[in-house]
Amino acid sequence: MGRKDKGEQPDPAPYGEQCKYDPSFRGPIRQRSCTDIICCILFVVFLAGYIVVGILAWLYGDPRQVIYPRNSTGSYCGIGGNRGKPYVLYFDLLQCVTSLNILATAMNGLQCPTTQICVASCPDAFWVVPPMGLLPGTKPADVLNQAWCEPSLNLSLTTLTVSQILSRELCPRYTIATTPIFNRCFPDFNTPAMDNFSLPNRTPNETKQLISSGAQQIVKSLNAKDIGTKIFEDFAGSWSWILIGLLIAMVLSLLFLLLLRLVAGVLVWVLILGVLAVGAYGIYHCWREYSALRTAGATISNIGFTTNLSVYSSVQETWLAALIILAVVEGVLLLLLIFLRKRILIAIALIQESSRAIGYMMSTLFYPLVTFLLLLICVAYWAMTALYLATSGTPLYRVTSSNSSDPRCSGILGNDTCNPMTFNASRYLPCPAAGCTFHTYDAEGLFQRNLFNLQIYNALGLLWGANFALALGQCVLAGAFAAYYWARDKPRDIPPCALGGALLRTLRYHTGSLAFGALILTIVQLIRILLEYLDHKLKEPRTPSHAVCSAVSNAASGAWRNSSNSSTGTPTSMIAIYGKNSARPPRTPSQLLMRNIIRVVVLDKVTDLLLFFGKLLVVRGASGSSGSSSSRAGSRSPTPSSARPPSSTTTGCPSWYTVVVGAYLIAQGFFSVYSMCVDTLFLCFLEDLERNDGSVEKQYYMSSSLMKLLNKKNKKAETK
Repeated sequence: MGRKDKGEQPDPAPYGEQCKYDPSFRGPIRQRSCTDIICCILFVVFLAGYIVVGILAWLYGDPRQVIYPRNSTGSYCGIGGNRGKPYVLYFDLLQCVTSLNILATAMNGLQCPTTQICVASCPDAFWVVPPMGLLPGTKPADVLNQAWCEPSLNLSLTTLTVSQILSRELCPRYTIATTPIFNRCFPDFNTPAMDNFSLPNRTPNETKQLISSGAQQIVKSLNAKDIGTKIFEDFAGSWSWILIGLLIAMVLSLLFLLLLRLVAGVLVWVLILGVLAVGAYGIYHCWREYSALRTAGATISNIGFTTNLSVYSSVQETWLAALIILAVVEGVLLLLLIFLRKRILIAIALIQESSRAIGYMMSTLFYPLVTFLLLLICVAYWAMTALYLATSGTPLYRVTSSNSSDPRCSGILGNDTCNPMTFNASRYLPCPAAGCTFHTYDAEGLFQRNLFNLQIYNALGLLWGANFALALGQCVLAGAFAAYYWARDKPRDIPPCALGGALLRTLRYHTGSLAFGALILTIVQLIRILLEYLDHKLKEPRTPSHAVCSAVSNAASGAWRNSSNSSTGTPTSMIAIYGKNSARPPRTPSQLLMRNIIRVVVLDKVTDLLLFFGKLLVVRGASGSSGSSSSRAGSRSPTPSSARPPSSTTTGCPSWYTVVVGAYLIAQGFFSVYSMCVDTLFLCFLEDLERNDGSVEKQYYMSSSLMKLLNKKNKKAETK
């Protein structure tokens, strides 16, 4: 490594011997064998099982459940015979109130035992059947509205009287102003006329309370659905905004990489000086506040001890302490900048060299599109499988009576199952209003009882597949960039298809190693997700078990970060260069890095700072754009406060979180080009320093700018 600065390198004994000169080494080796074959077989078997789960979900699931509502006979509204009628109209909301209707109680509030039909638009007026309309001889067509009646009933041709039609609940006794929410006609409580509307034998206030209770019962039945179903209801209405957000993330990632290609060095110095400038402004602000409070005589002795922490911002001691802390931090940063300026320059030179490498191999800049496609396939397959799993189950029907107050229907308790295709109402005579009503979905089958386990398998497939896709991209890029560095004469000696060759080598020899590393990372991520879930559940009240769970969760978070670092970057680069399996590479590069620990830390922090701002830009831009668009879309049909579900998930949050996570994964995939380029070139640079010394036989492969920074040069062969 040339001249060693005092204290720069530790004793090399604990960290292995330096790399030896090998005249045959010219970058990624060609003669290699398959690695981690057992894990490769395990990964293939897992994928086969994942495909089987997807097929079973497709066979049993019905995503129409989360897109279209059902009427009381179980038919979907908006498709098939009900095309053009997307909304469900409830004839009598009072029958939904469990305290008034024994049938609603018997059905556990999962279904309202009143006739529900599909309509093209929701009623917008208050109306009650007038007493004169119930007189004998009155034509039903003169009293009732065909649009709000059962489609099988023709008011102009029927021989039934108005009283018979109402007793069989073929038409509603009343209508109120409603608005479509969740594709169901809910009362519009914002209409002033609601306060003056009353049903027969009830006051306006009592009528409003009962209608509100009925609407709330319907909302509770919607909230009783599986959480996965409710989430995908949100996805079904906002999938276009999710795609827009992910496309914005892809475009922003490409633009940021192009920006790094042009102004990488300038941007690094801008970020470093920006951090120092922010610290300097913080010192100035603290000094100004401290001076003002000292002049006013505001000290901590004037307020004493209080639990209101905001009060401490009004005393001079707080700002003095902040001033001292910021000054110390700023001083440390300035000293680091002064004493590590050479290593910072080396880091910037490596980043600029990475930009040149990407410029010579422009195909690497577009390889993240492959990673993006793989991640999109993983997310899409997971989402569709989860959707079909959440909607698996055959519909169940119960025998009900639309007129529960009729004494002749007292024997119908809503407990008997039925089939609407073979239902015979004559079996329940003398009740004239017996019918077969949709109740809920079957959750007792073998497949349905194991839905939770299958969803866990599905989540495991998502994480393992996504981590494998990212690791594959990193290994391929590492192989391509290593071939660039070890090219003697750039760009002439760069392999013509370095990226394609690296891809073929990785898929042929190292699928098992990448699957093994991705599996370790996936297991740690699952444990961390579980611990964070438990931590969230145990937050209130705070218990000893919560403290233990929080400690374990924090430890798992650290393990996850360490696993992320150890399963990517350096080991992946060594797999791509030397062709060793996942168990062997970490030792050699770790020793190499420990022998150059200061350079590692400086380069790592500078690169992390650069890419952190890039990821922040991508995620913020994608989530902000899609979030504002989806909120504008959602504002077109606001939910009245009186009928809004208290825990509804249809607020855009699942879609927004999906965009945030998807944008981060996309940014991670794209920025892995730059990150892997820097990591790979840095490893090659360190090996170059140890293997070669600039002599005629051991020429350096590094660029002239790096040799200039290190005061090194290649000797030329003497000509005779």
